Amino acid sequence: MAQSEQEILDGLAEIVNEETGIETDQVELDKSFTDDLDIDSLSMMTIVVNAEEKFGVKIPDDEVKNLKTVRDAVTFIGGAQG
Repeated sequence: MAQSEQEILDGLAEIVNEETGIETDQVELDKSFTDDLDIDSLSMMTIVVNAEEKFGVKIPDDEVKNLKTVRDAVTFIGGAQG
């Protein structure tokens, strides 16, 4: 069963927190991973791998560059689950 946008956001926020120490309440849909959350490409790849495991989805390497905001990632994961 696909998870709700809020469930995906909460799970993604936990992953970001574990990887970067950024508080989960700072991980908001309209925030940019690089500009607002200051996440580098290496941390982003770890976040992607952990998200794939947590949500049971595959995020192709060529898609990662399109995941600029938290909303982009939540939308992609939601679509990949369905």
